[in-house]
Amino acid sequence: MQPQFNLTATLHAKPEKREALVALLSSFVGKSRSEQGCVDYHFHVSMDDPNMFYFYENWAERADFDRHIALDYQKDWFAKQGEYLAQPVELRFFEMISPYDR
Repeated sequence: MQPQFNLTATLHAKPEKREALVALLSSFVGKSRSEQGCVDYHFHVSMDDPNMFYFYENWAERADFDRHIALDYQKDWFAKQGEYLAQPVELRFFEMISPYDR
């Protein structure tokens, strides 16, 4: 399946909230991967900064992503980001140009 919609998200944890944030964000991986239209969903930590995290997500189409962020666990996360993050999350949206052939 050729993804039509990609999201990258960069997050900077408050150092004192790092462990709780890792647990919370890690819980999103399995849920998100099981959602309709999710092609890839990956959670990373910076090798240079242990408080910087990165998501790389591919969705079949924008509507699938929109459905994803409308789910209760995502709405809850967006409502309480300020508790965990040292700065606002940086979201970037892309369209894949290269063939997706894994």
